Amino acid sequence: MIKADYITKSFGSVQVLKGVSLEVAPAEVVCITGASGAGKTTFLQVLGTLSRPDSGQVWIDDTPVFELKKDQLADFRNKHIGFVFQFHHLLPEFTALENVCIPGFISGDAVDKVRARAKELLDFLGLAYRMEHKPAELSGGEQQRVAVARALVNHPRVLLADEPSGNLDSHNKQELHKLFFKLRDTYGQTIILVTHDQSLAGLSDRSLTMRDGLFVQ
Repeated sequence: MIKADYITKSFGSVQVLKGVSLEVAPAEVVCITGASGAGKTTFLQVLGTLSRPDSGQVWIDDTPVFELKKDQLADFRNKHIGFVFQFHHLLPEFTALENVCIPGFISGDAVDKVRARAKELLDFLGLAYRMEHKPAELSGGEQQRVAVARALVNHPRVLLADEPSGNLDSHNKQELHKLFFKLRDTYGQTIILVTHDQSLAGLSDRSLTMRDGLFVQ
């Protein structure tokens, strides 16, 4: 599902990624761990096409993403890659349902189709009774589940998550961790997680450690 080949990335004189390669199978959950500054988030941003590497290529579902033109790449990202971050980044003036619908509306899908998919996901995530609530009326765990639903509304082939449970208490953290594996088992979702949480890493199909811009044994 994902192949990254010898990815390098520098910021000024600092080389953050030093030739990183990775292959991830369909419906595999992979965790990337490592100290702050190891290059984890930069690598995830390259995988998600949010940042262009200095060299190397990324294939998602056999598409060499950095060969796409700017508009093509933006459209590919919207339809094929879902993102979950440490902070949910929900829009406060919209309800949970409206927040989840936004990527679908951006992709140009029919309103009824997007709303039906959003409702299905919110119900699957245990939020059927919270759809019309705005973010300020939701708990931290509920807000993050809305963010997960938003990431999934366009049926992405890949879900990328950067410290998704880093802002949650222990109970909500455990619930979110269970959710990722439920998504894999129910939808066949391919997931890459960047985390400092060793309990999450221990649950994953594969855990990789990054140090100084490279994966280490």
